[in-house]
Amino acid sequence: MDGNGRWAERKNQPRVVGHQNGAVSVRTITEECARLEIGQLTLYCLSSENWKRPREELDFLMHLLQEYLIQERDSLVENNICLRVIGRRDRLPADVLEEMDKSLELTANNDGLILCLAINYGSRGEIVDAIREIATKVKTGKLQVDEIQESTVSEHLYTQGMSDPDLLVRTAGEMRISNYLLWQISYAELWITEKLWPEFGIPELHQAIKSFATRDRRYGGLNHEPGTPRRSTLPENEAQ
Repeated sequence: MDGNGRWAERKNQPRVVGHQNGAVSVRTITEECARLEIGQLTLYCLSSENWKRPREELDFLMHLLQEYLIQERDSLVENNICLRVIGRRDRLPADVLEEMDKSLELTANNDGLILCLAINYGSRGEIVDAIREIATKVKTGKLQVDEIQESTVSEHLYTQGMSDPDLLVRTAGEMRISNYLLWQISYAELWITEKLWPEFGIPELHQAIKSFATRDRRYGGLNHEPGTPRRSTLPENEAQ
């Protein structure tokens, strides 16, 4: 969700105003994904590298996150959304963790859209944590080396139990992955827009989905007749 700060700067506003408007986009996109019955939405909220930012901005982001968890709780329940959070819990304030755990518990049994927030997340760190867990199991005899498969790694990532992403959307024209879901996006389709995150709304979401629906995903083989588009996730009256 890139471009909050740049959006604010272009309007001669403090960067925090961009983050506030970015939170509005989060709600809009989340509710639309739930309405479209998309199974899973993962949002990169705070990377493990973002702690290099000014303290004032980080304090505001923590306040905004806590506020989001409180204010959006009823909406998550009403929309049957199951909240998940991936990333390391260390460095997150205790009051934020308290509200996070409340929302996780309250929505745990919802079976609609899985909304996954990546907070204090870095994919390399995630893979390191997975390797440590696997190595510990080998050391204690709970796992044999020759039993380790790709599925073993997946089962020890923060995203265990979730499906790998089909589509990766990057706003603000950024052309890099930025240490995000490196294992999980091995076969994801990429869609990049120049729109800054606070400008990203329902029309842009629909555009990304329709672009994805035309992709010929072969995974190294030929799954269907070349050039045959797959069915859009959008309802018929919105897929035009």
